[in-house]
Amino acid sequence: MRTFAVLLLLCCTARPATAVMPVDEVDYRCNVDSDCVVKNVGNCCGHYPACVNRDSRVFPDRVKAECARKGLAGVCGFPNVEGCACVQHRCSNRVATTE
Repeated sequence: MRTFAVLLLLCCTARPATAVMPVDEVDYRCNVDSDCVVKNVGNCCGHYPACVNRDSRVFPDRVKAECARKGLAGVCGFPNVEGCACVQHRCSNRVATTE
């Protein structure tokens, strides 16, 4: 099982869009905005929406279990993700702004 850090990694270096992702990692690769969708990737508080590749598997239950195993807690809450954008071949959140 991959470590907690790998499952929550939202700021890693983008891999080329043609690379093959391991089946147990969240895939953030993209070529165009439509390659990305919002899915629950999970965090130590539970639900955490993030933009990932539309075909990627996500593992919120594994994240929750890893947090419990390590006795970790997180700051609860999550961004209001309104959509996704493909930025430098990586799915990125479009977050709602409040005025």
